[in-house]
Amino acid sequence: MTEPPDLHRPKIAIIFGVALLLIGWILWVLFEFLGPMPPRVVLMTTGPEESAYHKYGLHYQTILAREGIEVRLLPSAGAVENLERLRASSSGVNIGFLQGGITSEEESPDLSSLGTMFYEPLWIFYRGLDPGKNALGFRGRRISLGLHKSGTRHLALKILAMNGITDLDAEFLALHSQEAGEALLKGQLDVAFMVSSWSSPLVKKLLASPDVDVLSFPRANAYVALLPYLSRLILPAGVGDLSTNRPPTDILLVAPKASLVVRNDLHPAIQHLLLEAAVEIHSDPEIFYQYGNFPAPQAVDLPVNSGARHYYQVGEPFLHRYLPFWMAVFVVRGLVLTIPILALIYPLMRYAPGMYDWEMRRHIYKLYGELKFLEADLDVREPGQGIEDLMARFEGLESRAHRMRVPLWYSHVLYNLRLHMNLVRDRLQDRPRHATNDPPDRITEIANKP
Repeated sequence: MTEPPDLHRPKIAIIFGVALLLIGWILWVLFEFLGPMPPRVVLMTTGPEESAYHKYGLHYQTILAREGIEVRLLPSAGAVENLERLRASSSGVNIGFLQGGITSEEESPDLSSLGTMFYEPLWIFYRGLDPGKNALGFRGRRISLGLHKSGTRHLALKILAMNGITDLDAEFLALHSQEAGEALLKGQLDVAFMVSSWSSPLVKKLLASPDVDVLSFPRANAYVALLPYLSRLILPAGVGDLSTNRPPTDILLVAPKASLVVRNDLHPAIQHLLLEAAVEIHSDPEIFYQYGNFPAPQAVDLPVNSGARHYYQVGEPFLHRYLPFWMAVFVVRGLVLTIPILALIYPLMRYAPGMYDWEMRRHIYKLYGELKFLEADLDVREPGQGIEDLMARFEGLESRAHRMRVPLWYSHVLYNLRLHMNLVRDRLQDRPRHATNDPPDRITEIANKP
């Protein structure tokens, strides 16, 4: 015996199957759009271990560790080597400090800036000579330009070339800033170029020394005009040592700005963490700027990316203000995934019951329609015509009705159908099944016989 068909189960399966396929497709699209979860480990290229770059890197390392992100620091010779590492995707480096004036958007399309973080003044310390106003006094001297691949050397060579001094005119040395400072204090070096923040202990030590002077840039405006990534700064007289009035006069300096640069494929959530850390680290005042001047959404060599611009305009994301980092990331992703799913489920929940009701009633009303046609055929049969074919059709309909299975809440519709089928059966049974050859008056006599 065959199992009676269950009409509603296949329809439910089809509806839910289609809904699940749509939801799965939406989830796939959203995951492609959102990308992976933030990484747990990022690599940051800094600078020599005594440099401001590296010391700031240690601060970033500490702050991001609070949120479960490990920042691995890679010391380097300076900004030029940082740029090389950031450009090379195979290096794994995601983050680094860059000095202004060493690249451009065209040269580094895979990089973007999170803003400028601090000034890096160019210090030119010297002893035992009169450099004059255009550094021509450095001819024939021993000059430390900083390490190869450092931002100091990159800028020093440019400044010297603008003053007509090349390696044919002086002895260029590649010394670490600490080595250069010690050699200068000992009289073993004539000139040392250093690009460093005011907070550097070595800079303060050299400023306070009576044996060492710092070069002033009386034509600082000209340098800024020719090299727009430079800024003009004033170092006040006596700031190195008030008791000895070192330096004895105000000093004009030029300074590039340091930018925090990331690869464009660094996860946006990590970029937000870096920006929050940057505000904590770099917003305090210093000798050359006031509170809140840094970090700043300034594009020096590279454009400030859209996420950073949005952060500077509206601050940290709402959920990050009240939830731990990873919880906020999960909530944001959950909302992004849930909203379109709800947008799909809501119309399904609203219209699916009506569609389901229509589908279930359609099967029952289809039998009603066939029953109506059968009854119409019965009405046009002449007395004496056989109805064997109609009876066979009816028995088929009745069998289908009895074999039909519907949910409990549609049982009354099915029972009404069966009741109406019984009425049609009674009409069929009142008519002879087989055709008769009796004359019409005989048929009437038979029909009126009690």
